[in-house]
Amino acid sequence: MSVAESAEEVEVTLAVGQKKELPAVPTTGGQRRDREMHAILEIGVRSNGTPGLAAGAAREAGPALAEVLIVDTSRSMLHPDTKLHAAKDATVAALRLLPEGTAFAVLSGRFDATVVHPGPGREVMAVAGPAERDAAERAVRILDADGGTAIGHWLDLARRLLSKQSAPVKHVLLLTDGRNEHDHRAAMRLDTALEACDGRFVCDAWGIGDDWDADLLLGITRRLHGRAGAVRREGELPAAYEELVNGLLGTAVPELRIKLTPTPGTVIRQVKQVVPSEQELLATGAEFGERGAEYVTRAWGEETRHFQVVLTADPTGRELGEDLQLAAVDVVVPDFGRPVRLPAPQPVLVRWTDNPLDASRQHPGVRRHELYQQASAAVARAYRAWLRRAEGGAEADRELARALSLAGELGDAHLLAALRRIEAEPGTGRVREGLKDVDWQHLILSSAMTTPPRQPAAGPPAEGPPAPPGADDPAPAGADELVTCPDCQWIGPADSVYCGGDCGRLLKGSS
Repeated sequence: MSVAESAEEVEVTLAVGQKKELPAVPTTGGQRRDREMHAILEIGVRSNGTPGLAAGAAREAGPALAEVLIVDTSRSMLHPDTKLHAAKDATVAALRLLPEGTAFAVLSGRFDATVVHPGPGREVMAVAGPAERDAAERAVRILDADGGTAIGHWLDLARRLLSKQSAPVKHVLLLTDGRNEHDHRAAMRLDTALEACDGRFVCDAWGIGDDWDADLLLGITRRLHGRAGAVRREGELPAAYEELVNGLLGTAVPELRIKLTPTPGTVIRQVKQVVPSEQELLATGAEFGERGAEYVTRAWGEETRHFQVVLTADPTGRELGEDLQLAAVDVVVPDFGRPVRLPAPQPVLVRWTDNPLDASRQHPGVRRHELYQQASAAVARAYRAWLRRAEGGAEADRELARALSLAGELGDAHLLAALRRIEAEPGTGRVREGLKDVDWQHLILSSAMTTPPRQPAAGPPAEGPPAPPGADDPAPAGADELVTCPDCQWIGPADSVYCGGDCGRLLKGSS
């Protein structure tokens, strides 16, 4: 392979972060038990200049992208009617960005779902071109609103349309202004539809207006590997759609699978995405034998995501102080017509120890996710307390203050800004007066987004006087209570005995 070809090849990277030490000593009852090992997988996709898979015209084998745009046309979209106008403008903006040859359809969602374009009663998709886009725009412009909301029907119709497409990127963009209020009377319940749609396509779900439900949007997108969002003002929706579609066109890898192969005696307890949002991943089956499993992720652009893996193992009969492999982590990308450079498999290790100090250390990535879970739970409790009005006021204030403290500890500027929209005055930790329910829905969405820890600034160290003796030793505890590993530059708690990064070296107490 030439240097030029290599530079344009999509590349996948994999790093495993963990604290390897686990306690081998018996529990207080004298019984040994399985111990949990938590590891953070950092997986990145780099396009290296390669255009997005769906950015160009259709390939000889067919379109790279199949897109379904779902517009909520229930009666509430007319109150006020600026919501419906914004939905039309945004849908048209998305249509205009679809590359030539893209398979697409526009659906109208009410108590049922109908194909607006290419036409009612036709379960086929149009092919993007000047004439088709113009026809779709005309059909969108004359949409009216009436009836109720049953989102299960909308998603099921999208599934049937996309099931006939061979495009490697299948995507649904759903907009709603309310709650799934008629689900109990629908022939296709939402949970049934999500079960049928899982693995068939990626769905992003957006809210508009004042009555949408953040938990509904998150429930859909977590199951269908998408992302939830909302606009505060109707006029912001077209720009949001343009940004979303441009990101979709930059898809570099349509599907990436995490393959875990545990060693005998090791059990996989959980695999979930933790950055940029939390999403539980389910094993696809036992095609690699009883010990192995694959976990599917979808729609990768130029980005890095973090995943948390939880394994259990029994220390009985194991050597102390030696690195032992608990599982092998591999990345698999199904063929989609482009070369992909994959990383070598990486191990998840364990070092059994009888030193309680060593065994008490926690990897910073695991701790960070715990803080996010606590912050999200505090936001949920504050909202529930706020719903009780005066009776829950004190509890709402306490939980808001708790969430603010956690966001500060995380250093998450986006979450802090969202929380301060709820706070009466900066630093008070009190819920402000005059909030509407939709203000809390925006906060719930914000609390569901996560960020990785900030990396240290790159570049050579600043020039200065000669370093004193011992300057190569790990930095001592300071005001920020952090230590930097001199080998791999991992940053963690200042009292860490071992590096929690790739090298796992002893940081303190070496002879």
